[in-house]
Amino acid sequence: MCGRFDQSQTARFYASVFGWADAVYDSEATPAYNVSPGTYRPLMHIQDGQARVDDVFWSYRARWADGKVPICINARLDKLDNRYWRGLLKSGRAIVAADGWYEWTGEKGRKQPWHIHRKDGTPLYMLALANFGPFTENRAEAGFVLVTDDAAAGMLDIHDRKPVVLNAEDAQLWLDPGLTPEQAMELARRTALPSEAFEWHKVSSVMNKAGTEGPQIAMPLPD
Repeated sequence: MCGRFDQSQTARFYASVFGWADAVYDSEATPAYNVSPGTYRPLMHIQDGQARVDDVFWSYRARWADGKVPICINARLDKLDNRYWRGLLKSGRAIVAADGWYEWTGEKGRKQPWHIHRKDGTPLYMLALANFGPFTENRAEAGFVLVTDDAAAGMLDIHDRKPVVLNAEDAQLWLDPGLTPEQAMELARRTALPSEAFEWHKVSSVMNKAGTEGPQIAMPLPD
Protein backbone atom coordinates (compact mmCIF):
# COMPACT_ATOMS: atom_id res chain seq x y z
CA MET A 1 0.00 0.00 0.00
CA CYS A 2 1.01 3.63 0.01
CA GLY A 3 0.17 5.77 3.03
CA ARG A 4 2.66 8.64 2.58
CA PHE A 5 4.56 10.10 -0.34
CA ASP A 6 7.21 12.69 -1.14
CA GLN A 7 5.90 15.46 -3.42
CA SER A 8 8.69 17.92 -2.77
CA GLN A 9 8.68 19.69 -6.13
CA THR A 10 6.09 22.15 -7.38
CA ALA A 11 3.11 21.02 -9.44
CA ARG A 12 4.43 23.12 -12.33
CA PHE A 13 7.78 21.33 -12.19
CA TYR A 14 6.19 17.88 -12.40
CA ALA A 15 3.87 18.98 -15.20
CA SER A 16 6.76 20.52 -17.13
CA VAL A 17 8.80 17.29 -16.95
CA PHE A 18 5.62 15.47 -18.03
CA GLY A 19 5.45 17.69 -21.14
CA TRP A 20 2.44 19.74 -20.03
CA ALA A 21 3.71 23.27 -20.62
CA ASP A 22 0.19 24.52 -21.46
CA ALA A 23 -1.74 22.88 -18.60
CA VAL A 24 -4.41 24.81 -16.70
CA TYR A 25 -3.53 25.11 -13.01
CA ASP A 26 -6.01 25.38 -10.16
CA SER A 27 -3.63 24.34 -7.41
CA GLU A 28 -2.55 26.10 -4.25
CA ALA A 29 -0.77 23.08 -2.76
CA THR A 30 2.82 23.67 -1.77
CA PRO A 31 5.64 21.10 -2.08
CA ALA A 32 5.72 18.60 0.79
CA TYR A 33 8.15 15.85 1.76
CA ASN A 34 5.65 14.01 3.96
CA VAL A 35 2.23 13.97 2.28
CA SER A 36 -0.40 12.13 4.28
CA PRO A 37 -4.04 11.18 3.60
CA GLY A 38 -6.62 13.83 4.40
CA THR A 39 -4.76 16.61 2.61
CA TYR A 40 -5.33 18.31 -0.74
CA ARG A 41 -2.71 17.48 -3.36
CA PRO A 42 -2.27 18.37 -7.06
CA LEU A 43 -3.55 15.79 -9.54
CA MET A 44 -2.91 15.76 -13.28
CA HIS A 45 -5.92 14.89 -15.44
CA ILE A 46 -7.76 15.67 -18.68
CA GLN A 47 -11.04 17.59 -18.52
CA ASP A 48 -12.97 18.60 -21.65
CA GLY A 49 -9.86 17.96 -23.73
CA GLN A 50 -7.68 20.24 -21.57
CA ALA A 51 -4.70 19.19 -19.48
CA ARG A 52 -5.38 20.29 -15.91
CA VAL A 53 -3.69 20.25 -12.51
CA ASP A 54 -6.22 20.48 -9.66
CA ASP A 55 -6.00 20.04 -5.91
CA VAL A 56 -7.99 17.02 -4.72
CA PHE A 57 -8.52 15.52 -1.24
CA TRP A 58 -6.51 12.32 -0.65
CA SER A 59 -9.19 9.84 0.54
CA TYR A 60 -12.37 8.67 -1.10
CA ARG A 61 -15.71 7.12 -0.30
CA ALA A 62 -18.68 7.10 -2.67
CA ARG A 63 -21.81 8.82 -1.39
CA TRP A 64 -23.90 5.64 -1.57
CA ALA A 65 -21.27 3.78 0.47
CA ASP A 66 -21.35 6.15 3.46
CA GLY A 67 -21.59 3.98 6.56
CA LYS A 68 -21.13 0.81 4.51
CA VAL A 69 -17.57 1.01 3.16
CA PRO A 70 -14.50 2.45 4.93
CA ILE A 71 -12.87 5.57 3.51
CA CYS A 72 -10.14 4.44 1.10
CA ILE A 73 -6.73 5.90 0.31
CA ASN A 74 -5.73 3.16 -2.17
CA ALA A 75 -7.50 0.94 -4.71
CA ARG A 76 -6.27 -2.47 -5.81
CA LEU A 77 -5.58 -2.75 -9.54
CA ASP A 78 -7.26 -6.16 -9.72
CA LYS A 79 -10.48 -4.70 -8.24
CA LEU A 80 -10.87 -1.65 -10.47
CA ASP A 81 -13.50 -3.27 -12.67
CA ASN A 82 -15.93 -3.88 -9.80
CA ARG A 83 -18.99 -1.77 -9.07
CA TYR A 84 -17.26 0.49 -6.58
CA TRP A 85 -14.44 1.69 -8.84
CA ARG A 86 -15.87 1.19 -12.34
CA GLY A 87 -17.20 4.75 -12.71
CA LEU A 88 -13.95 6.38 -11.65
CA LEU A 89 -11.95 4.04 -13.88
CA LYS A 90 -14.00 5.29 -16.82
CA SER A 91 -14.01 9.03 -16.15
CA GLY A 92 -11.76 9.74 -13.16
CA ARG A 93 -8.30 8.57 -14.21
CA ALA A 94 -5.54 10.82 -12.92
CA ILE A 95 -1.82 10.95 -12.15
CA VAL A 96 -0.10 11.89 -8.91
CA ALA A 97 3.45 13.02 -9.60
CA ALA A 98 5.98 12.61 -6.79
CA ASP A 99 9.62 12.02 -5.98
CA GLY A 100 9.00 8.91 -3.91
CA TRP A 101 6.79 7.12 -1.44
CA TYR A 102 7.29 5.65 2.03
CA GLU A 103 6.84 2.19 3.49
CA TRP A 104 7.63 0.70 6.90
CA THR A 105 9.25 -2.47 8.19
CA GLY A 106 9.55 -3.89 11.69
CA GLU A 107 7.27 -4.47 14.62
CA LYS A 108 4.55 -2.12 15.84
CA GLY A 109 6.07 0.57 18.00
CA ARG A 110 9.47 0.14 16.34
CA LYS A 111 8.59 0.74 12.70
CA GLN A 112 11.44 1.74 10.39
CA PRO A 113 10.38 4.06 7.52
CA TRP A 114 11.91 3.75 4.06
CA HIS A 115 11.94 6.21 1.14
CA ILE A 116 11.36 4.44 -2.20
CA HIS A 117 12.21 6.24 -5.44
CA ARG A 118 13.30 5.68 -9.02
CA LYS A 119 16.94 4.71 -9.52
CA ASP A 120 17.32 7.27 -12.30
CA GLY A 121 16.05 10.10 -10.08
CA THR A 122 13.15 11.05 -12.35
CA PRO A 123 9.66 11.77 -11.00
CA LEU A 124 7.18 9.01 -10.27
CA TYR A 125 3.89 9.13 -12.14
CA MET A 126 1.57 7.17 -9.88
CA LEU A 127 -1.84 6.06 -11.15
CA ALA A 128 -4.83 7.50 -9.35
CA LEU A 129 -8.63 7.49 -9.54
CA ALA A 130 -10.54 10.61 -8.53
CA ASN A 131 -13.96 12.14 -8.27
CA PHE A 132 -13.31 15.72 -9.34
CA GLY A 133 -16.75 16.96 -8.31
CA PRO A 134 -19.24 18.31 -7.87
CA PHE A 135 -17.79 19.12 -4.48
CA THR A 136 -19.98 18.49 -1.44
CA GLU A 137 -19.72 18.88 2.32
CA ASN A 138 -18.26 15.37 2.39
CA ARG A 139 -14.67 15.94 1.27
CA ALA A 140 -13.96 12.23 0.82
CA GLU A 141 -16.73 12.01 -1.77
CA ALA A 142 -14.78 14.36 -4.03
CA GLY A 143 -11.40 12.76 -3.39
CA PHE A 144 -8.78 10.47 -4.87
CA VAL A 145 -7.05 7.14 -4.26
CA LEU A 146 -3.76 5.73 -5.49
CA VAL A 147 -3.85 2.52 -7.53
CA THR A 148 -1.74 -0.28 -6.03
CA ASP A 149 -0.63 -3.73 -7.14
CA ASP A 150 1.33 -6.66 -5.72
CA ALA A 151 4.98 -5.85 -5.14
CA ALA A 152 7.18 -8.11 -7.26
CA ALA A 153 10.12 -10.11 -5.94
CA GLY A 154 12.82 -7.82 -4.60
CA MET A 155 10.48 -5.37 -2.92
CA LEU A 156 8.65 -7.84 -0.67
CA ASP A 157 11.11 -7.18 2.13
CA ILE A 158 9.77 -3.61 2.22
CA HIS A 159 6.06 -4.19 1.60
CA ASP A 160 3.84 -6.62 -0.29
CA ARG A 161 2.04 -3.89 -2.24
CA LYS A 162 3.22 -0.82 -4.12
CA PRO A 163 1.69 2.07 -6.06
CA VAL A 164 1.44 1.51 -9.80
CA VAL A 165 4.06 3.79 -11.41
CA LEU A 166 4.35 4.39 -15.16
CA ASN A 167 6.81 6.21 -17.38
CA ALA A 168 5.60 9.60 -18.57
CA GLU A 169 4.65 8.35 -22.03
CA ASP A 170 2.51 5.50 -20.68
CA ALA A 171 1.03 7.75 -17.97
CA GLN A 172 -0.20 10.10 -20.69
CA LEU A 173 -1.97 7.15 -22.32
CA TRP A 174 -3.63 6.33 -18.97
CA LEU A 175 -5.11 9.86 -19.01
CA ASP A 176 -6.47 9.56 -22.55
CA PRO A 177 -10.30 9.82 -22.28
CA GLY A 178 -10.58 7.64 -25.38
CA LEU A 179 -9.10 4.68 -23.55
CA THR A 180 -11.75 2.21 -22.37
CA PRO A 181 -11.66 0.98 -18.75
CA GLU A 182 -10.54 -2.43 -19.98
CA GLN A 183 -7.74 -0.89 -22.02
CA ALA A 184 -6.70 1.27 -19.06
CA MET A 185 -6.38 -1.76 -16.78
CA GLU A 186 -4.40 -3.65 -19.41
CA LEU A 187 -2.09 -0.65 -19.88
CA ALA A 188 -1.47 -0.48 -16.12
CA ARG A 189 -0.64 -4.18 -15.91
CA ARG A 190 1.56 -4.18 -19.00
CA THR A 191 3.58 -0.98 -18.48
CA ALA A 192 3.93 -0.68 -14.69
CA LEU A 193 7.56 -0.14 -13.77
CA PRO A 194 9.15 -3.27 -12.25
CA SER A 195 10.84 -3.42 -8.86
CA GLU A 196 14.21 -3.18 -10.62
CA ALA A 197 13.40 0.44 -11.53
CA PHE A 198 13.42 1.47 -7.85
CA GLU A 199 15.79 1.78 -4.95
CA TRP A 200 15.22 2.66 -1.30
CA HIS A 201 16.91 3.90 1.84
CA LYS A 202 16.06 4.21 5.53
CA VAL A 203 14.86 7.60 6.76
CA SER A 204 14.37 9.07 10.21
CA SER A 205 11.38 7.96 12.24
CA VAL A 206 10.50 11.62 12.80
CA MET A 207 8.50 11.36 9.57
CA ASN A 208 6.17 8.87 11.23
CA LYS A 209 4.25 11.81 12.65
CA ALA A 210 1.91 13.26 10.04
CA GLY A 211 2.61 16.92 9.42
CA THR A 212 6.33 16.72 10.15
CA GLU A 213 8.05 18.49 7.27
CA GLY A 214 11.38 19.48 5.79
CA PRO A 215 14.06 18.07 3.45
CA GLN A 216 15.52 16.02 6.30
CA ILE A 217 12.43 13.79 6.07
CA ALA A 218 13.66 12.16 2.84
CA MET A 219 17.39 12.11 3.63
CA PRO A 220 19.01 8.67 4.02
CA LEU A 221 20.08 7.62 7.48
CA PRO A 222 23.83 6.98 7.86
CA ASP A 223 24.76 3.30 7.79
